[in-house]
Amino acid sequence: MGEPLEEQDYKVVLAQKRFLFRTQDVPVADRSKLQHDIVGLLQAHDMAPLYEEVCGELGVSGNAAALGEMRERNAKQLAELDEKIKDAEVNAGEMEVRDALQARADYLCGIGDHAAALEAFAAAEAKTAGVGPKMDLAFSQIRLELSRGDWGAVKAGLDKARGLCDKGGDWERKNKLKVYEAVFLMATRQFKRAAELLLDAIATFSSGELMSYERCIFYTVLLAVVALDRPTLKSKVIDSPEVLSVIDSLPHLRPFLSSLYDCQYAQFFKAFSGLSDEIRADMYLHPHFRYYMREVRAAAYAQFLESYKSVTLASMAATFGVSPDFLDAELADFIVAGRLPAKVDKVAGVVETNRADAKTALYQQTIKQGDLLLNRLQKLSKVIDIE
Repeated sequence: MGEPLEEQDYKVVLAQKRFLFRTQDVPVADRSKLQHDIVGLLQAHDMAPLYEEVCGELGVSGNAAALGEMRERNAKQLAELDEKIKDAEVNAGEMEVRDALQARADYLCGIGDHAAALEAFAAAEAKTAGVGPKMDLAFSQIRLELSRGDWGAVKAGLDKARGLCDKGGDWERKNKLKVYEAVFLMATRQFKRAAELLLDAIATFSSGELMSYERCIFYTVLLAVVALDRPTLKSKVIDSPEVLSVIDSLPHLRPFLSSLYDCQYAQFFKAFSGLSDEIRADMYLHPHFRYYMREVRAAAYAQFLESYKSVTLASMAATFGVSPDFLDAELADFIVAGRLPAKVDKVAGVVETNRADAKTALYQQTIKQGDLLLNRLQKLSKVIDIE
């Protein structure tokens, strides 16, 4: 990573705290602290445009005097920035004008004035020539939209940044884009691609404005466990120097990762239980917690059954530290969903795997592709007949 990372954007910090306050899992004492922290962030950064909205969300009466002072400071700062733009237009060159316009856009973005910030960013971009500076503007707008939870706008911003990157973005910004894309993919339940992008980025991580390095490793491990096959998990995550450098500072993460690879399934489930609160408290992963929990269990069951042609239900339940009845219900759900190539003989108390061999799998794939080809040919023939 080299140089110290940029401090996390306080708008992203604010968004996480607002999310936590909205969840029902936070104890009363913690909610009170969150209220204090959120109002403190708003006042510390003169976020007058958001103040009344957020205070209403928190169920607290806003401080009218404090709001008035914030608005005064906003107006004063914007007047100074406007004066700098005018001065640059008269007395300086294009670069100085561009810098002044960006300073205004950054300020509006920082105080949470969404509509005005977007207009200001557009004005700054119109005066920006290089791909790199344009990508920086795009990243700022993506963080603004991310802090508002507008994933449609985040996607549009990423598409724009990707287009700029294709025109010649430098190495550092390309790497930064991977992390931004990974956050979007993670938040939209595209875990495999998100894991791949984070693994590409962690060696040269430079997106401290979006998350800490430790948080990046946390996401990387969580996603990799459900997205990667066992050999890849070993080579790219378990043996990764970047992961090893911080994993012990993150509670429960090392046993969660290593116990799956070491086939210690009871410890794996126990470690996941320890991580559950942290996952539920994350604004990106919270909506997908139940899905993620299901994927974790599916990965563990599938890995266990790969080693057996048949195994008793009681033995498998003991390995996972659960009851046979619980495991029977679990396996039935996954088998019906097509997630596990197995069947349960409840009478005999046995789980039997029925994995197809390589030739059978290839044969079935060929038939499936042949059916798709025939369907397309039939559709094409209808079009030709009409013409």
